[in-house]
Amino acid sequence: MQYRRFSVRVPGAGSPCTLTLYGQDLEEPIREGRRSPALLVCPGGAYMYTSPREAEPVALVFLARGFNVFVLRYHCAPEARWPVPQLEAAEAIRTIRSHADETMTDPGRVFICGFSAGGHLAASVGILWKSAGWAYALKAADEEIRPTGMVLCYPVITAGEKAHRGSIDNLLGPGRKDISPLSVSLEKHVGPDCVPAFIWHTRTDGSVPVENSLYLAAALAENGIPFEMHVFPHGGHGLSLANTLTDSAGDGVMIAADCAVWPQMAADWMLEEKWRS
Repeated sequence: MQYRRFSVRVPGAGSPCTLTLYGQDLEEPIREGRRSPALLVCPGGAYMYTSPREAEPVALVFLARGFNVFVLRYHCAPEARWPVPQLEAAEAIRTIRSHADETMTDPGRVFICGFSAGGHLAASVGILWKSAGWAYALKAADEEIRPTGMVLCYPVITAGEKAHRGSIDNLLGPGRKDISPLSVSLEKHVGPDCVPAFIWHTRTDGSVPVENSLYLAAALAENGIPFEMHVFPHGGHGLSLANTLTDSAGDGVMIAADCAVWPQMAADWMLEEKWRS
């Protein structure tokens, strides 16, 4: 396995954040020049921290499925507010592409995955990559920061009635007057440039209501954006892999056998022939 760290620096951040590669390291006779698809993982944490349960364990599972996986430890509140985390995720995508030759990554297959607030971050880039002006801020071309597709795990999406208010408030900061919360209500900004999505949620999520994913799915359908969505009947918030690997308390609360199939389903979706460059 390749294991490397990259620094990601963007305007508005006082220090660089860390991008960690968990990469394929097959011997040349086995690899035969093949390049792996990339998955950029954005852990959740209500824009207050980045959860370790949604970082390395997820990376290792997708590494085993043939991906080069990059985990982004983006800046959070109170140090960073909108759009600093979004710029960091966009710059991370460009970094992955700029190092594609040395990491044997396919630059045409760079997906972004996010959990909870990290799902909001991933969806921000997948929806707003062209319209928000982030490429200009990063001195990049639009296509350099465009993800191929997005995998959204119980994502925070809306800033409306069904919002996870803590995530939205942490992202925007207290008393902020220069931006409306509706500006980060992502279902309202889906348009023709939005990238395809794989979405999963649980109906019984008590922290981020399932309506977040349903609102996004409706917007994607209305705009003709391809997506696959799975709503599982049971399970709380923050399941991560939904198995014993991420049941950190050991009490079984974060185990949901029905949901534990999602990594294979998401991998199958990302490995479809249509994504190949």
